[in-house]
Amino acid sequence: MTQGLNVYEEENNVMVEASVPGIPEDKLEITYEDGVLHIYGRVDVKDEEKKRNRVVHRMQRVSSFDYTTYLPRPIDNTKIEATVNNGVLTIKAPIAEEAKPKRIPVKTGTKTT
Repeated sequence: MTQGLNVYEEENNVMVEASVPGIPEDKLEITYEDGVLHIYGRVDVKDEEKKRNRVVHRMQRVSSFDYTTYLPRPIDNTKIEATVNNGVLTIKAPIAEEAKPKRIPVKTGTKTT
């Protein structure tokens, strides 16, 4: 199980895993701008039990988190994917073509006089 925030590269993708226990996907807000990934989530749960017009039990739980991180390489922000599974948010961001390593061919030099 992921705890906190993990950022790593896998094949041609930057992967981000964030622990978001108890936060449904509709309460998550994810943005990416100028190399910065921001993940925010918050949920309020209220429970109140009344008997004969008196409150006998009241419970309120607030869960929230706010992660901000720089991604290690430029990414193609048109292809970012985010999924939630068992309290873990996984973001898959393809590395931009211009940021991938390029092989440079070596040519034989000839002298001109």
